This record gives sequence, structure tokens and C-alpha cells, in this order.
Amino acid sequence: MQTLRTCLAVLLALALSSAAQAGPDGAALYAAHCATCHGADLEGEPDWQRPGPDGRLPAPPHDASGHTWHHGDNFLIDYTRRGGQAVLDDLGVRYDSAMPAFGDLLTDAEIEAILDYIKASWPEEIRAFQAERTEAEAAAP
Repeated sequence: MQTLRTCLAVLLALALSSAAQAGPDGAALYAAHCATCHGADLEGEPDWQRPGPDGRLPAPPHDASGHTWHHGDNFLIDYTRRGGQAVLDDLGVRYDSAMPAFGDLLTDAEIEAILDYIKASWPEEIRAFQAERTEAEAAAP
């Protein structure tokens, strides 16, 4: 009986260690923080390219049909961390963004895990294009 308890304790410790090393679960974080607006299947809100009654665009899809992949990682992480309005204001873009800031709720590692989850849904050519955008963004002054 003692041997069985020891084996179970060792297995539990290994499982917890593996989970900790794997990092945040992007799918679970997406479901908890993003799916309400951007859809459980990354599909976005209906008519996402047309302003709603409040003049704001609905949440876009994060799958290949959207425009998330048009942006580099640094932009996407910043947009998620600080919220759309703060980033657009800094860029001088006159637009009323409904994207809230998640910097007080999510760590950068968690935001990156969500982004990795989203990217995993894209076809290879879109992932390659977005990787180029990320490189160009990093090289810009």
C-alpha cells in the first residue's frame, strides 16, 4: 500500500511538473477571455465588417477569414495588453475601438499562448506571412 502511494505521489508530481513546463494553455485562456466576443471557433461576430448601432465594428474573426494575421506579434500583444483604443490613439488612428485591455488580467506569456492557439488554426501560408510581418515589425525603428 505504501509503495502504491509513493508511486501515485511521484506520478502526480511529474504530471504537475510537466504541466508547469508546458506553459499556459492558450485554448483554455482563449475560451475564458476571448471567445465571448471573437467566437468559440475564432469566427468573430456576424457582420464584423459593418459598424453596429454604436458605430463600432463588431469583434473580427481570428481565423484565416479575419485580419489578425495581417499584424505582427508585437502589435497584437500590445493591442491585447493595453486595449485597442490606447494603441490606436498612440498611432493617431481616429477610431472608437471596443477591444478592452487585458493587461491586468493576463500576463504576456498568457497573451502569447492565446496568440499561439489562434495561429495554430491558420494555414501554413498565412502563418508564414504573419511571421514575416512579425520580423518586419521587430526590425522597424
